[in-house]
Amino acid sequence: MVIITAGMIGVGKTTLTELVAKHFGTQAFYEPVGDNPVLPLYYKDPKQYGFLLQIFFLNRRFSMIKKALADDNNVLDRSIYEDELFTKENHKDGNISDMEMDVYHNLLTRMMGELHELPKKAPDLMVYADADFDTILHRIRKRGRDYEQFEENDDLYNYYHKIWSAYRQWYEEYDESPKLRVDLQKYDLEDPKNQEIVLKQIENALAEIR
Repeated sequence: MVIITAGMIGVGKTTLTELVAKHFGTQAFYEPVGDNPVLPLYYKDPKQYGFLLQIFFLNRRFSMIKKALADDNNVLDRSIYEDELFTKENHKDGNISDMEMDVYHNLLTRMMGELHELPKKAPDLMVYADADFDTILHRIRKRGRDYEQFEENDDLYNYYHKIWSAYRQWYEEYDESPKLRVDLQKYDLEDPKNQEIVLKQIENALAEIR
């Protein structure tokens, strides 16, 4: 069983990943944020570091999904399948040039081709963590990473809104595996009762797949 979790920053995706991994007794693979030296630089100057950031993430996410599909018993906190969402937005904003976008697409195409040659070619389930935009902003403030704060940064606020909107379209178009949307606004995972509800939703989705 391989489960991937998806969703924008602040929604509660990492908490969801921890919860699912513990519940099913599986290994959790986490998105490279804390040990990512490029991310703080990107928030300060996205036009200079946009391409470098996307290549950093693409390399890490490719390595993570290969290990996950080979091991066949784990949960991934974000994955290569949503990597292009961020790259496209950086390209639209002028943070990534047309030439850099072509380089990125060539790398991504080769990586996806390699994944499709593995015995297990895709996850069993993608769990999309969703919440309204105000909830996302509240949780970003609450976790308090300096470089993520947007109160005096209109560009960052607008970026968050674009990513939030893009995720909803991405979920509708995602077709690499079965998928499930969980409402982490309605079911805040700080409440143990809500944890039980969300886990039951995931169990039911897996039962249908099997």
